[in-house]
Amino acid sequence: MVKHYILSLNPTAKHEWDRYVLRDVLSAKRPEMAKLIAETVNSQPGNYLVSVNIEVKVLEQAEAPQAEQLALNIAEVTEKSHLKKAA
Repeated sequence: MVKHYILSLNPTAKHEWDRYVLRDVLSAKRPEMAKLIAETVNSQPGNYLVSVNIEVKVLEQAEAPQAEQLALNIAEVTEKSHLKKAA
């Protein structure tokens, strides 16, 4: 069984679970590995000793979008604040 996923790495994410995200290419849902493995045994009841091999091939890499930072001119903001108060 070959599946394709999008892996997103964000070491600066606020939460630990958002640092490494694996998503389905079409649905963008996070895969349930246990469910995928169950599908390979046709979801037949029972206990299974399984071996799972993960082979990773990078098909394409896209840069993560960078958060845009805008410069804030404090003098300009202060001046506009004074103008509003005067009006």
